[in-house]
Amino acid sequence: MKRDIMDFKNFTMPFSINPEYSKKVAYFSMEFAIDQALKIYSGGLGFLAGSHMRSAYNLKQDLVGIGILWKFGYYDQARNHDQTLQPTWTKKMYSFLQDTGIKFQIEIHSAPVWVKVWYLDPETFHTAPMFLLSTDVPENDHVSKTICHRLYDANESTKLAQYILLGKGGAKLLDMMNFERDVYHLNEAHGLPAAFYLLKKFGGDLEKIREKLVFTTHTPEEAGNEKHNLHLCHDMSYFSGLTTEEVKSIEGVEDDRFNHSLCALRMARVANGVSQLHGVVSREMWSKYSKICEIKAITNAQEFKYWADKPLYDAKDENDDMLFDFRKKHLKKRMFRIVADQTGNLFDPNVFTIVWARRFAGYKRADLLLHDKERFERLLNNPKYPVQIIWAGKPYPMDYSAISTFNTLVEESKYYKNMAVLTGYELALSKSLKQGSDLWLNNPRVPREASGTSGMTASMNGSVNLSTDDGWIPEFAKNGVNGFVVPQADYKNDSVYDQDNFDLENLYNILENEILPMYYDRPDEWRKIQHNAMEDVKRDFNSDRMADEYYKQIYA
Repeated sequence: MKRDIMDFKNFTMPFSINPEYSKKVAYFSMEFAIDQALKIYSGGLGFLAGSHMRSAYNLKQDLVGIGILWKFGYYDQARNHDQTLQPTWTKKMYSFLQDTGIKFQIEIHSAPVWVKVWYLDPETFHTAPMFLLSTDVPENDHVSKTICHRLYDANESTKLAQYILLGKGGAKLLDMMNFERDVYHLNEAHGLPAAFYLLKKFGGDLEKIREKLVFTTHTPEEAGNEKHNLHLCHDMSYFSGLTTEEVKSIEGVEDDRFNHSLCALRMARVANGVSQLHGVVSREMWSKYSKICEIKAITNAQEFKYWADKPLYDAKDENDDMLFDFRKKHLKKRMFRIVADQTGNLFDPNVFTIVWARRFAGYKRADLLLHDKERFERLLNNPKYPVQIIWAGKPYPMDYSAISTFNTLVEESKYYKNMAVLTGYELALSKSLKQGSDLWLNNPRVPREASGTSGMTASMNGSVNLSTDDGWIPEFAKNGVNGFVVPQADYKNDSVYDQDNFDLENLYNILENEILPMYYDRPDEWRKIQHNAMEDVKRDFNSDRMADEYYKQIYA
């Protein structure tokens, strides 16, 4: 039961710990996708962290999550008069968070900034205990208040201040609560200021930091790893008092661009990539640098209880094909109500439905199918094998190229009654789209996708993957058995243009010649693929497996 008054100044774990997971861990992440009601996430990084927190609760691990209470969240995806994307920012309210009564100051840009701390009780959403930091308090000036306003603020100084709030603020909070942790786990390098806070606390003893620090990298290419001007970071009080020379000696780069990920790899005891392929890519990418820690691989996963459709699994386990198909149709009907509400298109539950839904980023190639206009038209107007297709996802609000792709799709959808582009891609819509789709389309440019997790939760809802061979897919997909995989282009030598054409040609071939005939003409074979995917994903890509591996391979 909930304890009425908790003593946060001497915090103890609110449930009894499984002795297998007794190492004391603090998990730092910029975003967590816990529940539709708590809008402190943008995309895959948050979905991963949210599943991790749920699994830590399931396994009763000695782990707490540390994040930021974003006053306006990421952004709300609205529409302009002409249906194009309009990012809006609305203040969020949460009556289910507990005020810890803890307030303290940290230094940001050489000035003291007040930090207030909110607590998410594990019983609220069945997660690890979570602490969310906020600078939105009356004691702060306006600029300091805005630090926790928007997740991934576009302003460079604000963004650095957010990293400092997460890292330095989170590490100081643990001290304020007298809450000793053996391991500080950075989910991406955003929370790296925690390491410099500890370095100051331990009088510059790097070995002591190394014992405590572990780091998960999510970026498969160097350009994606953030670099900021070293002197700006220093002026922002990122390094907790270290001189730029001392920082350079740790990070080891000659120029004045501070590379967050590289520095994390040099300060941590061990790091990991987020799929086996990403582990290989990361080790290769960083191999030219000396003095970096070992980079292992722990493949991302998603929490089964939250995502999977239980009645669908029950029907599968009872070998009741009629019930299974009936349930899937029911889920499609339910999702099509959202389509009708948003777009005025009435979709048919008997028609094969393709969904492309995730963060809108260039390398994910949302509009790839439209690169061949004629073939796209043929696909959407095929009387023998009809299809319906839905897009959803949030571009970064300042990524004008991704927003333009989104708007192009919206424009195109006006010509088809079986094409829809939806807004508001958050946890709830994500779940609906996975339940209501027959095919989950995933076509990132290989090897740009470190893991990708949306296909996992699609499989948990009887939606079959059609994907390029990237991220988690090589560990999961058996082509034609539990999903469909596009053959690999020569990604090392082909131009981007040739790669796109190769992947496009193969996507259409598989769709037209394999998937659609099977769905309509050989439904028993199609259902078998759904069943195989549901079985395989439950076994290997449930985040309880992942949370266990972090303890055994990374924290140990």
